[in-house]
Amino acid sequence: MQNQDQNKLYTELKNIVPKNVLSIKNKSKSWAYGYNEKYNFVVISKTGQIDEIINISGLNIALPKPSKDIIKRSKKKEDQFWESKELPKQLKKIKSIFQWHEAPLSFKNEWIDYIENEFNYRELGCWFYNNGVPTYITGTHYMYLQWTKIDVGLPDYREANRVFYIFWEACKADKRSFGMDYLKIRRSGFSFMASCEGVNTGTITKDARIGVLSKTGSDAKKMFTDKIVPISNNYPFFFKPIQDGMDKPKTELAYRVPASKITKKNMYLTEEQELEGLDTTIDWKNTGDNSYDGEKLQLLLHDESGKWEKPDNILNNWRVTKTCLRLGSKVIGKCMMGSTSNALDKGGSNFKKLYIDSDCGKRNSNGQTKSGLYSLFIPMEWNMEGFIDRYGMPVFRSPKSPILGIDGEMINQGALDYWENEVDSLKQDPDALNEFYRQFPRSESHAFRDESKQSIFNLTKIYQQIDYNDSLITARYVTQGSFSWENGIKDTRVIWSPNKRGRFFVTWLPEKALQNNIITKNGVKYPGNEHVGTFGCDSYDISGVVVGKGSNGSLHGLTKFNMDNAPSNEFFLEYIARPQTAELFFEDVLMAMVFYGMPILCENNKPRLLYHLKNRGYRQFSVNRPDKRFNKLSKTEKELGGIPNSSEDVKQSHASAIESYIEKYVGLDMEGSYRDQDDMGIMHFQRTLEDWAKFDINNRTKFDASISSGLAIMANQKHLYTPSKQKSKISINFARYNNTASVSQLINK
Repeated sequence: MQNQDQNKLYTELKNIVPKNVLSIKNKSKSWAYGYNEKYNFVVISKTGQIDEIINISGLNIALPKPSKDIIKRSKKKEDQFWESKELPKQLKKIKSIFQWHEAPLSFKNEWIDYIENEFNYRELGCWFYNNGVPTYITGTHYMYLQWTKIDVGLPDYREANRVFYIFWEACKADKRSFGMDYLKIRRSGFSFMASCEGVNTGTITKDARIGVLSKTGSDAKKMFTDKIVPISNNYPFFFKPIQDGMDKPKTELAYRVPASKITKKNMYLTEEQELEGLDTTIDWKNTGDNSYDGEKLQLLLHDESGKWEKPDNILNNWRVTKTCLRLGSKVIGKCMMGSTSNALDKGGSNFKKLYIDSDCGKRNSNGQTKSGLYSLFIPMEWNMEGFIDRYGMPVFRSPKSPILGIDGEMINQGALDYWENEVDSLKQDPDALNEFYRQFPRSESHAFRDESKQSIFNLTKIYQQIDYNDSLITARYVTQGSFSWENGIKDTRVIWSPNKRGRFFVTWLPEKALQNNIITKNGVKYPGNEHVGTFGCDSYDISGVVVGKGSNGSLHGLTKFNMDNAPSNEFFLEYIARPQTAELFFEDVLMAMVFYGMPILCENNKPRLLYHLKNRGYRQFSVNRPDKRFNKLSKTEKELGGIPNSSEDVKQSHASAIESYIEKYVGLDMEGSYRDQDDMGIMHFQRTLEDWAKFDINNRTKFDASISSGLAIMANQKHLYTPSKQKSKISINFARYNNTASVSQLINK
């Protein structure tokens, strides 16, 4: 199950710039490197000319116009691929800039063009023919492929890494960005790529400091000594500054007296002439919330940031280190962050929040993401070792005939086939399966898959639905937006407006006849669409909270079986947010109720929302607790409606309602009990599904989405809870599931 765009790392954008404008500016070479506000893209070209414009992970990027000098390994298309070239033997003998100055003039004249060309590739990037296609790689990517020695020699060319480096170049060029947050697969090469960037930046930047952090101090030290230092030592002499100190330092790599860039103008310098120093250092720090606090950094390499375990917190650390990369409002440094994710309770939850806060599509008024970083995810099938052909492209499915791999071995199996076989083999071991998902994710939800054997709900069905939703193009089913009063006049008509900053996510909008369907009797307002569906809400009363504290307000809309032009038994609205004030949240809830014309069931232990509804004339929209007759309600319950969350019976009934809904409408119906056999359920809201997977009935306060969605289900099924002399129609002793096997097993019936 995968959508048509799942195996695309980027999309090409058409008609962003009018053709005449593109032609004029290219002719004058006037495209400036950096963010172009007029056309909303980031120019990574340093030649003043652009060509293709692509979107990677929500960021629009303008690539350079192809150069006239395109590297061609062979005239035959099939023999065209990336091939690193060894340093010429004559230049291998030169170990320092001083030896270069001592060399005869004839020798310098012979090699100066070669050296200048290498500097150009480093600065501008380069083009090469790859299976007949002119292909651009950035300067940093070139340095990685051509001059970076890793554990197996020189790195392989991979299309996934090309996209990674293009995205990183855009992060560097964009004045709004603090860098990248890369959600990766295991053994993607990120540590080496980050180390390469550290050395590349450190050897061309004056008066700079470059820092290294990892999940532990020892890991940061190992990255420094085993990757950064060897990469630096293996640079050719014309890229390598003079080091101050040992050849193999343990704590700090200092470029005190560097070699100047060799050009035709300075090639005649002698060793007696004074050289200008960089005064740039690369070092590492022990892992902690305050690492690099108070420092000024040009570049921060942040490895394994999804594996910080208590007491260390990646969120707290980023709040500190972010200030090391800024001067007032100006971004003066960048962070290259990357990691797989641990289980959520082992550091993964903090990394997940940071990753979500780095979404390029969600920016504040300053044009920045909440974290300041830009998130990037590349699925496992693009970067799985053993499944990359010699053109750096992945082999997704098993080929009809073997394909020559980049390592010289033949590829007989596709990456997806291998992955699916591994998943099948691990279904009997949920812990191992979840770990495999996290290490080799095909989707973001795989990457943050949690250890959830303790779930009281059917995890098999929940994860079936999550994985199925990952295969869909979400935008086709879920629309983000907001509600507002018509002409700004409260208690009139409510208008729906799609927008990317809205707090509502909806999958269904009622036809106009059902919109704002309010029935007024004797001056009292009633919901006109109660027969169509109901809302459930988990509210909050206090606006201000300590940073990082306080739960979200949560609202869910759920339809009933109905004869109107509306879906049946489907969640159609999800709202999980905490606006600046509680009053804003109350108004959001009220507008949704009015627009859909549906009642709402709330927990009444936080009564401000219920008072808000009553004072505005919407008391009859508030559903009374369904487990008591009206004459048995307390005075406050009669006044406001709602249901308490303290009663054990209510807690059990609430969990039972969710459990029943999952069984009927979520995941695959293997036996055809509630719908056609093997039909997938329709539940598009991933955050709610993930909340159900983690739900703990003994600690309900953390699960806002579960509370509100469960109340919506109870409101739609309130007849089941009506007190009767007869035996209750439902059992409040809901089923429990054993999630230790491949399929969730019912423990008690």
